[in-house]
This record gives sequence, structure tokens and C-alpha cells, in this order.
Amino acid sequence: MSTETKGRFGDVDAVTFEVLRNTFEYACNRMSTIMQRTSFSPILADILDFSNAVYDPELRLLAQAANCPVHLAAMQYSADAAARKYPIETMKPGDIYALNDPYQGGTHTNDITFIMPVFYEEEVLGFAVSRGHWMDLGGGAAGGMSFSTHVAAEGLRIPPIKLYENYEINPDFLAIIMNNTRTPFFIEGDLQAHLGALRAAEQELQRAARRYGLQTVKAAMKELIGYTERIIRKSIEEIPDGVYYAEDFADTDGFSPDPVKVAVQLTVKESNIHVDFNGSDPTCKGSINSPYANTASAAYYSLQFFLAPHAPSNAGMFVPITLDIPEGTWLNPQWPAPTIGCTTLTSSKITSAIWQALAQAIPDRVTGSTCSEANWFVSSTKDAEGNANVFSDLPAGGWGGTPYNDGMSVTMDPLGNCMNMMAETAELLFPIEYDAYELRADSAGAGKFRGGLGAKFKVRFLCEGEMNMETSRTREGSPGVNGGLRSDVQRSKHLYPDGREIVIGGLTENGDWRSPLLSSHPFEYDEVFQFESTGGGGWGNPHERPAQKVLDDVLDGYVSIEHARDAYGVVIDSETMTLNEAETARLRTA
Repeated sequence: MSTETKGRFGDVDAVTFEVLRNTFEYACNRMSTIMQRTSFSPILADILDFSNAVYDPELRLLAQAANCPVHLAAMQYSADAAARKYPIETMKPGDIYALNDPYQGGTHTNDITFIMPVFYEEEVLGFAVSRGHWMDLGGGAAGGMSFSTHVAAEGLRIPPIKLYENYEINPDFLAIIMNNTRTPFFIEGDLQAHLGALRAAEQELQRAARRYGLQTVKAAMKELIGYTERIIRKSIEEIPDGVYYAEDFADTDGFSPDPVKVAVQLTVKESNIHVDFNGSDPTCKGSINSPYANTASAAYYSLQFFLAPHAPSNAGMFVPITLDIPEGTWLNPQWPAPTIGCTTLTSSKITSAIWQALAQAIPDRVTGSTCSEANWFVSSTKDAEGNANVFSDLPAGGWGGTPYNDGMSVTMDPLGNCMNMMAETAELLFPIEYDAYELRADSAGAGKFRGGLGAKFKVRFLCEGEMNMETSRTREGSPGVNGGLRSDVQRSKHLYPDGREIVIGGLTENGDWRSPLLSSHPFEYDEVFQFESTGGGGWGNPHERPAQKVLDDVLDGYVSIEHARDAYGVVIDSETMTLNEAETARLRTA
């Protein structure tokens, strides 16, 4: 702790500062515990697709739980939108505001944000903010995944509204929400979970004010944000000044066969970074457009991975970073462009582009790209009794190789700290079976440090169902850095009881390519959906990987003998499963 802390913004000694800093973080963690334990819908209770944070009286991010990075910076824009409609000076205890409009601070329509002012002695002490991805809010397909050309097809779009007054919900607004979902049985339980999370933060902030006094708490809030800013600026100063450019691509917008480009230029100068997205493709016809809040959030969290991840997470992280996101691009579209894939697809491509740009500046610190996809799977199901439900999962892939070790296998993309649905939970709640969720050989990008592996994911329908899938990396895999190679491609298949296998998304056996954005694809009883996720990109020249490590990967089933030879230049005898050192040396020096 710097000696500058004491007296920097009011008389807050270092010990009190640290206690309050941890109090703010604890409030957020308590919010998340309540969300997980009390939510009704599996996407919140089991997959953990939610985020929680507290803000200071000026609506600046003060602390956040380790939830979904793509939510956390974007929540700021939702809170600002609510305050524009309902000025802070008009707010009262027990008021809770809600919105999900992508064009008023939101991202995609499934992500609903709740904002509650916290009062102490009739003065605003701060704000509690909770965002959750709700399973379904209507639209042309389950989960809003109609992949249409208008945002209205993606479900109920809620502008900033006062959903609660004096902690009591507005029954008319509740009725509208309940009427616009395929899963009304989740709604009231999930609302209570969000309310419980908000009230927990309220209790913790008020407890701090009672113990230390309102002015001391406010002074600590201000100092905490300044403290983080100083850490971030010092970290930026360690990056060489310069201009660094990179690109990445989404496979398709669902209508055009052409890939869609993210172009990013990072300008590092002293303790500042400017992020410029000029050169990115225009607004898409299809549903992968990213509203400003989502693009900004992706840029911020992508940089934080390599700036100061140890710093307290608050608004001080954002001050040294400026953004240029030109209107009319797919990274800053205008109404009524559809946005359902913005968090799960587009943000991950933004991250990949930024990491590739950073690799030019700090090659010894940056990792290869991850699978760069959430691989969002949603299916509507109907059991033998006619009961309808919506099932969702996020089949994970691999992370990129690092400067020190191989990438992590089957791990959620950095956009979200979410979990995969547990097979036991899914099979208990829905008329489906998990046939496989296993590591996929040869899916990782080769390198001195290879990427982590992807997975093979198989769901058997024990009912009539409609499947929606949003994915990418089906044309080419995730890029490596510093000479590391790309990972394999992803693909979706429909498996029939008679043994037929049909590629329904990605590259077929004969090289044809089919759009990986799938909406309402029908499945019948005993048919299987199979998804093959990719691994992360490699780090460094694959020929610099010790041959013994390649052999170990082959013995573990991570790499095939053929891939060991082709990608790593390592020859293994298929009968003895031992290294052919002479042939390996010849290949690697050729």
C-alpha cells in the first residue's frame, strides 16, 4: 500500500482504506453467492451467466465480483441510461430500475440489468447493480436466437423502467415480462434472486457507513478509484510506445457468405492507450452486431488481462483507455440492427484482435487466442406430456498457449466466467441425455507451447426439439502468436439413429461450408446434436517444442501421430510408440 493513500482524499488511513476496499468487494461476492443459490433458471443457478457490482454515488464502478467480464464494463452504460431517465436526485430507497435495450446501454436482449440506489441518512451512498442472462424473453426462436434482420425478432426489449418502488414490484411490468417468455416459471424466482443480491449490497454498504461514517466511506471510494488508475497507468508505461494493428473475423453474419472484419489499432503513448476500431466492417444485416456498450466492454476487459489484473477492479481501470468506435460499423450499430450474438461471438473476436495487436508490443507476455467463442447452444424441448422448456449450454474450447506453458483445455472464453451445464442437472431437468463431453484430439494450435484442447459435445434428444446454435471459427481456427499455429476449425453435426452424420454448421467432408448460425433446426426422438469445439492458438514455433513433450501428448491422446509429424516435425513409431530421433532431427532441420 502506497503511503500516498493516507490523506490523499480525506483522512483515510491505509488500514481503513484496505478494510473498506475489501468490504466493497465482499458486497459484490455476497451478491453473486445469493444469485447462484436462489436463482430458478439453470442458466443463472448452474451456468452462472450473471454479474454483480457496486458503484459510488456518482455512478462510477467501485468494485465487482469475478463474474462475466463482458457484462461488467457494459453495466456502466446501462446504469447511466437509467440515471438519464430517472435523475439520481429523484430516486428513493427501494427504487429498482431495469432495462435490457441494446441501444440504451444494453448488449443483447437476454441480458437484463437491475440498478438500485443505496441510501444512508437520506443521502445516496452508492448503487448496487446486477445483470443476468435470462433464458428466454421471446423472439422468433428460443433464447431470442432467430438470427433475423431486426432486433425486434430477438425478444422483449425493455427501456429503462422503474420496476420496483419501495422494494415492491410493479405488477403490470411483471405481467408484460411474463407474457413474453417461453419460460415464465423461471421469471419470479430469478427476479427474487436479483432483488436479494441488490439488498445484500445495500446491507454491506450501509454497515460500512454506520461503522466508519458516511464521509470516510465516500473518501475511501474516491481514493480507491484513483489508486487503481495509478496502477493501470504504471502498467501501460511498461509497454513500448507505438502503434499496433491487427484484425480478426467472424465467419458470417448469417446472410452474407463473407467473413466480417474487426480492425483494431492500439496507440500506446506514455501512460495512455487509444483503441481505434476504424476500418471495421459496416453494420451487418444479421444478428452479430455489437452495440457500443458491448464493444467498449470487450475492449476494456481484453486489455486488462495484460495490464494489471492484480489491481482492484473499478472505474480507475478505464480512465487511461480511450476508444474510437465509429458509428455505422458492426461494432457500433444503430437501431434496428439485430445484436443477439454480440456478447458470445463478437466480443471474443474483439479480444482476439486486441491480443494479436498486443503480441507485437509485448510478445513475451501475450498468449495465443482462445477458442474465441462462447459456442452458445439453446434448444426448445417438449416432453411426452407436452411440457415445453428451454435448455441452454456453452460448450467450451481451449485457451491459447502462453509464454510459459500450454493453454488450458475446455475452458470458457474470457468473455465470461461461466460454467458448463452439469450433465446430471441437464438430464434431471430436461428430456435429453449427454452422450459425450470429451477432449478432442488435434484441436489445439501447435506451438512451442500448444493451445489447450477443445471438446466433443453430444446431446441426445429424448423428445421433439428445436436447436439453435451460435458459433464461429468454422472457416479457420484461432490464431497463434510468435510463430504458433492456428487451432482446428469448429463444426456442428446432426447424428441420426441409422448412423448417418450430416454437418449442419461448418466445413463438410468435401469442403463445402455451411453457416454456423443455426435457428430452429429440428430434432426428433433419439437424434443427436454433436458439436466439436476448437482449442486455442499456439505460442512459439512448434519445432521448438521438446520432442518428448510431443510424444507425451500423443500417449495422452491429445495429439495424433500424423499431427505430431505434420505440425511438430516429430516422428513416432506407431508400433512401439517411441520417438524416431533420426527422422525427427531430419524433419526439423529440413
